[in-house]
Amino acid sequence: QVQLVESGGGSVQAGGSLRLSCAPSDHTYRSYCMGWFIQAPVKEREAVAALDSDGRTSYADSVKVRFTISYDNNKNTLYLQMSGLKPEDTGTYYCAADSDLPGCTVVPGTMPAAYWGQGTQVTVSS
Repeated sequence: QVQLVESGGGSVQAGGSLRLSCAPSDHTYRSYCMGWFIQAPVKEREAVAALDSDGRTSYADSVKVRFTISYDNNKNTLYLQMSGLKPEDTGTYYCAADSDLPGCTVVPGTMPAAYWGQGTQVTVSS
């Protein structure tokens, strides 16, 4: 069973930046679809960014331009660079990965996600 290990969350003021990282516990695991989800208080978990093995990215409208998803093949690590953070970005962020490629987008219900990280808290104060 592959586990995803996240890091990089924290507390920042509005306008600040954070970078989240996510790496598999089994370093030989390679995924075809990777993404980041946010679980905000009293809201359902939703995808904010997706990246497939062909390099295609997908972003939720709420984070476009401000967030960038990327992957370092040498480190086998997924990143989410978050800039221009807003209080509404507050929540627990989860990375996810899957060996399937179809549907690797942020459209609700489409992203395959067999493996999940434990979540990392991001708090943005105004």
